[in-house]
Amino acid sequence: MTANARLPVSLVRHRPFVFFWLARTSTTIALQMQAVAVSWQMYDLTHDPLDLGLVGLTQFIPAALLMLVAGHAADRYDRRLIVRSCQFLAGVAVAMLAAGTAYGWLSRNAILAIVFVIGAARAFESTTLQTLLPAVVPLPMLARATAASSSATQLAVIAGPAIGGLIYAQSQSPILVYALCCLLYIVAGLLVSLIRIERIVSAREPISFAVLFAGVNYIRHNSIILGAISLDLFAVILGGATALLPVFAYDVFNVGPEGLGLLRAAPGAGALLIAIVMTRWPPRRGVGRIMFGAVAIFGVAILVFALSRSFTLSLIALGFLGAADMVSVVIRMTLVQLETPDATRGRVSAVNSLFVQASNQLGEFRAGLMAAWLGTIPTVIIGGIGTLLVVLIGRKIFSELYRVDTFGPARK
Repeated sequence: MTANARLPVSLVRHRPFVFFWLARTSTTIALQMQAVAVSWQMYDLTHDPLDLGLVGLTQFIPAALLMLVAGHAADRYDRRLIVRSCQFLAGVAVAMLAAGTAYGWLSRNAILAIVFVIGAARAFESTTLQTLLPAVVPLPMLARATAASSSATQLAVIAGPAIGGLIYAQSQSPILVYALCCLLYIVAGLLVSLIRIERIVSAREPISFAVLFAGVNYIRHNSIILGAISLDLFAVILGGATALLPVFAYDVFNVGPEGLGLLRAAPGAGALLIAIVMTRWPPRRGVGRIMFGAVAIFGVAILVFALSRSFTLSLIALGFLGAADMVSVVIRMTLVQLETPDATRGRVSAVNSLFVQASNQLGEFRAGLMAAWLGTIPTVIIGGIGTLLVVLIGRKIFSELYRVDTFGPARK
C-alpha cells in the first residue's frame, strides 16, 4: 500500500498536508532506525542497562533546557525554516555516528555527546511540527489530520526499527543504518521546503520570562490540557520499557538486532492500525473516558509483556500497548490544538513536547536505573502497576478531563 493510500481522500488532495505527512514519515523512520542502532551499539559496548537509560536522559536534557525557547521561536519565526534546519542538523549528527563507527573512535561518551546534539535539534523540531499542522489543514479537519499525521509516525515506528535492525544484523555494523538515516533527514527537510501555508504566524513579542512561560501559564489554568498532558507524562514515565528492549532481545529471547527491531516495531503496528481507524472515524463522544480507558489498557499490556516468556506473545502485548497509546495521543493532541489560540500555540506545544520528551526519555532513564538495581523484569512489572495507579489517581484529580464528551465548542 502506498503512503497516500493511508489518508482520507480529502486529505490526499490537500497537497501541503501530503508533503507534511511524507516529511514526518521520513524523519520519524530515521529517528527510529537511529534509536535501534544506538541502543544495540551501546548495549553491545557496555552490557549495562544503566547506559541505555543514560541515552534517554541525554536526549531529555537539551529538551528541558531548550523547549521553552523553541516554543517562542515557533511563535515568532517561520516554522518551516525551523523544522528544516533541525532536520538538516540531525542529518549531520547521525553522519558523525557513521563516521565514528567507521573510523573506530565512537565510544560510549561520544555516542552520548552526539545523541545530545540530536536531542537539541528534536527540541525545536518536535515543538514546531505540532504547531505547523493547524496551519496546513482547515481547522474542521484537524482531528482527522492529527490521526493521519500520527499514522505517519506509527508507520515509521513499524518500518524504522524493523529496517534498521535487519540492516544492522545483515551488515554486522550500524554504519549503513546511520547513512540511511542521514539521507532520510535530508529528504524530510526538502519536503518541508515544499509546504505552502496560508496562515502565517505574526506574533513578534520581545523575548522575556513572561513570553517564554506563557505556555506554562496557559496550561496551568486549563485543567483539561493539564490533565491530558499529565496523564500521559506519569503513565509513560512509570510504564515505559522501551529502553530495556535491547536487554529482552539480547538476554531473554536471544533474537539479535533483527529481533530488537521487531520488538520496537510492534507498538507501532498496533498504533498504526488504530490511527487508520481513527483517521476515518475519530472519537466523537466520551473522549475523556476513552482516554482514561486507553491508558489503563496500556498498563495491562505492560504487565503482560513483563510476564511473557514467549516472543510472539510479547510482540502481541506490545502491539496492544501501542494501540492504546495511540488512542491517548490522538485525543491529547486534538484537545491541545483546539483549546489553544494560534498566537500561543507554539509555546503551549513546547510545554506539551517537553512533557512528551520527559515521559519518554526520563521513563527510559528510570527504567535503566531501576533495572540496574532490581533487574529488568521486576522493573517492567512495577512500571505496569504504576501506570494503573496513575489511571486511578488521575480519575480523581482530573475529573473535568474524564467528563469531556466531545471535541470543540459543543462539549462546553
